[in-house]
Amino acid sequence: MINPKQIFIWWHRQTFGTFLKTLFFGKYVGKDEFGNKYYKSKKDERWVIYAKNIEASRITSDWYLWMHHTINEIPKDNLKKFSWQKQHEENQTGTEKSYKPNKISKKQKKKYEIWKN
Repeated sequence: MINPKQIFIWWHRQTFGTFLKTLFFGKYVGKDEFGNKYYKSKKDERWVIYAKNIEASRITSDWYLWMHHTINEIPKDNLKKFSWQKQHEENQTGTEKSYKPNKISKKQKKKYEIWKN
């Protein structure tokens, strides 16, 4: 069932147009670990319905490749990852988890002298 908010606001997962396109032309192909659902049309158009907030960085790398037609094989959930691979995280910019480099102390700064003629 469509939420009445979806008719007017695009940031609530999907617009009314996307809902109709998914309903009439979309074929469900899979779901990622974050709950995002992926669809495909007969014309090989591909799109995602986000589980929570619309944020492009929430798409995992394997689904990103599929979305951009780099690979045609639908990613599998049971794909074994290497021990050195990190778990996918969305972009943390603007949050408390964002990367903040250590402040440079005064001792670490190099002092430069102006060239003298």
